[in-house]
Amino acid sequence: MVFDQRVGRKIIDRILTFEPMSLILIAVAAGGLFLFLQLTGEVIEGDTHAFDEQFLLLLRSAADPVNPIGPNWLPHAMDDITALGGVTVLSLMTAMVVGYLLLARRGKIALFTLVSVAGGWALSAALKVGVARPRPDIVPHLVEVHDLSFPSGHAMVSAATYLTLGALLSRAEPTRTTRLYTIGVAVFLTFIIGLSRVYLGVHYPTDVLGGWCAGATWALICWLIARRYIVQTPG
Repeated sequence: MVFDQRVGRKIIDRILTFEPMSLILIAVAAGGLFLFLQLTGEVIEGDTHAFDEQFLLLLRSAADPVNPIGPNWLPHAMDDITALGGVTVLSLMTAMVVGYLLLARRGKIALFTLVSVAGGWALSAALKVGVARPRPDIVPHLVEVHDLSFPSGHAMVSAATYLTLGALLSRAEPTRTTRLYTIGVAVFLTFIIGLSRVYLGVHYPTDVLGGWCAGATWALICWLIARRYIVQTPG
């Protein structure tokens, strides 16, 4: 009984040491994980299939599904945007940020950044294999793809990478405005990359939604760890 009381007090003391913002972020991360698990269950059971296919068809010409809607330049723009979520670009981005942190003599945060991004990529690959959802075939793909569909690797990995980098780099910004701008850019990039995958016909919308949920939750967890144990909020 005495042991149980001591453990209980330690847990309560640990909770009380968290600032309100940390508790809010923990709740948001739990909500993101719940949404991802719910969506994954519906995808596996096939409950979202009709919606997914109708959405993809809305983005193609009714006369010929080979042709996407919009002006002639839009498919090329979407192709360029989707490359921002590819392994090559994300690897270069991560390497440059880690290099900057090392030059700034912030070795701990550099190592944590590298581990956080690599962990998000590994988790994305594992989830794809676990769900094993085939790529959509109701419309022709506008870019070449080879792997599985759920969750969208581009959506999840870009979320895990850009949001993690944005959140961690924002910790070094001197003002609230620049911190919000850094995170806002990361969110915007994650959003348009996910949209590009649906427009190009290589992912169902629920693939992208699942990728956003999983990637954002991963980035938020990494941010919480960094916020608590690695870096301090600038003045």
